[in-house]
Amino acid sequence: MAQFKCASCDTAYPASILMWRCEKCGGPLDAVDLMPMRRADIAVDRASLWRYQKALVHQGSVPISLGEGWTPLVDGDWRGRAVQWKCEFVSISGSFKDRGVAVMINHLLTNSVTHVAEDSSGNAGAAVATYAAAAKLPCRIYVPAHTSPGKITQIAATGAEVIRIPGPRQAVAEAAMADSSGYFYASHNWDPAFLDGIKTVGYEIWEQTGFGVPDAVVAPTGSGSNLLGCFRAFSELRAAGEVDRLPCLYGAQSENCEPLARAFETGADTYVEVATRASIAEGIAVSRPVRSRAVLAAVRESGGEIHAVPEASIAVAHARLARSGLYVEPTSATAVALLERLLGDGTIGGTDKVVVILTGSGLKAGELIARMLEEAAARH
Repeated sequence: MAQFKCASCDTAYPASILMWRCEKCGGPLDAVDLMPMRRADIAVDRASLWRYQKALVHQGSVPISLGEGWTPLVDGDWRGRAVQWKCEFVSISGSFKDRGVAVMINHLLTNSVTHVAEDSSGNAGAAVATYAAAAKLPCRIYVPAHTSPGKITQIAATGAEVIRIPGPRQAVAEAAMADSSGYFYASHNWDPAFLDGIKTVGYEIWEQTGFGVPDAVVAPTGSGSNLLGCFRAFSELRAAGEVDRLPCLYGAQSENCEPLARAFETGADTYVEVATRASIAEGIAVSRPVRSRAVLAAVRESGGEIHAVPEASIAVAHARLARSGLYVEPTSATAVALLERLLGDGTIGGTDKVVVILTGSGLKAGELIARMLEEAAARH
């Protein structure tokens, strides 16, 4: 039977208990003792992530679904090099966060949660607000004061209460965690059901590549849930005998906020404290990633890497993506800026099969993108 297990002290809890972190040591929880996923177990009639429900912590009925998951895997190229784009930005709220939120909200509903709160730089808050609205749950979202207006508008339009917090991103998380007014902390960084939902992107890549394994998966990396989700999906598939290896996982951060990249490059086993600056990749400006130990261990086991890329290269990659028909938010372009570096230095070989996860829609960041276009025009 599925359980939640602390990643720090190994204390186990029934998955039916409402909690977002370990009661004993305060560590993050993982969903464990889940059923294996085999291709015969796919519910092929469900064009959503729930086609993989057998291997998820949330079993039974799914009262709230907005078609989450089953996003396109599009053949493309980058400077003449074949790649595949995993287009998470077409999700119902405009980002990959819908995967984790859908599983988390359904799990919370099953366990009689009536109010939810979240802290977010934008996308996770929009996803929680969207699914809370569909479930008719009162919702409170804490956001950084500098969050893109488009994201705040999206959250507010659902009827959620928006609370702006000045200061660094960590201050927003601390404010949400300190809320004692009866709202359950439905955190995309902490909740184990959220991460369990994110792993379905790995299942989809496996199925959409003909039940294969790409040589490399490249993703924008803040808290690292896409990397960790892919690692867990392919690890589970390997344990079930469905694949014989893992893809190399590559995480992209901005040089303006690089706690995981710095940790990877210095050999540290947890994030490194860094001075953060404003970034056009606002969706991954996470200075203290909760699951950093697990993310770093997963990337190293896969044979992959985590690196930071300059803001200027993110802007260039974003513009080139848009001109190829892929209108994503600048955060997504960090993965492509890193892809260019990895191709240039030969880390990813010329015949390697590469999947790049594009995480959020450009429609969320219109004012930021307009400013980037104005700055680019001024330089030329």
